[in-house]
Amino acid sequence: MQISPRYDAEPIVRLDGTPSAVGSPMLRQRRRFAERLSQLSPEQWETPSRCEGWRVQDVVAHLTGTDQFWNLSIQSGLAGSPTRYLASFDPKSTPAALVDAVRGADPEEALAAYLEADQALCATVEALDAAGWTAIGEAPVGHITVSGIVHHALWDAWVHERDVLEPLGLDQELHADEIEASLRYAAALAPAFALQTSSATGALALDVHEPDVRVLVTVADDCVSVTTAEVPDGVLVLRGGAVEVLEALSIRAAWRQPIPPEHGWLVAGLAEVFESSPAG
Repeated sequence: MQISPRYDAEPIVRLDGTPSAVGSPMLRQRRRFAERLSQLSPEQWETPSRCEGWRVQDVVAHLTGTDQFWNLSIQSGLAGSPTRYLASFDPKSTPAALVDAVRGADPEEALAAYLEADQALCATVEALDAAGWTAIGEAPVGHITVSGIVHHALWDAWVHERDVLEPLGLDQELHADEIEASLRYAAALAPAFALQTSSATGALALDVHEPDVRVLVTVADDCVSVTTAEVPDGVLVLRGGAVEVLEALSIRAAWRQPIPPEHGWLVAGLAEVFESSPAG
């Protein structure tokens, strides 16, 4: 399904809090995963991942491309010329085609390419100043702040880290700030994608544990706001373990709580964009 990013407008996703706070968890996650990948055997690189049809090496190749894009997006935003490369992007077919193009690489080549892209992105994020964190760049939802882009980059890589490690029988190192930042952004994605083609309004909330995260996601005035405001009556509240809810938001697991039909659009956006259904 081709997406319709919103350009030349107020950011469609607005996250409260300090814009730079996502930097440390994002950098930690990237460096940890790079170290884990560097320890894998050639056989492990061939292991099927949680992503249908993709080996571990294919997921890594995908992350190489996304890190290159995030770096370009941030750098272009800092230069005052946000890109528009995703105007004709299909989240399902385009990444698959890019991965297919490099399937012939050996694990050493794939690792070297990933490390180069990873280190370049980390260097760009480390160098951001206060103005840089609020500059505007490109993400799949459209033009948003660099802080929003780094949130997206953290969420995406955190989920793909699990896609790689779980089939290998390896535990993912869990950090509360990585989970919270990923949750806050993932909860905004489905309604943000819905706003690309509609003027819907509504709200959902997170009330999860391990770590404790309580936020309100409000869809109004053509934007999605993520705040710590009080939750009004009648709002869909997503409950359970934080990782469990994040997995469901990321279409890696089915919801364990019933989602009323009238609230379905608030959590179904990613599944629709990827033309996918949650795992069982």
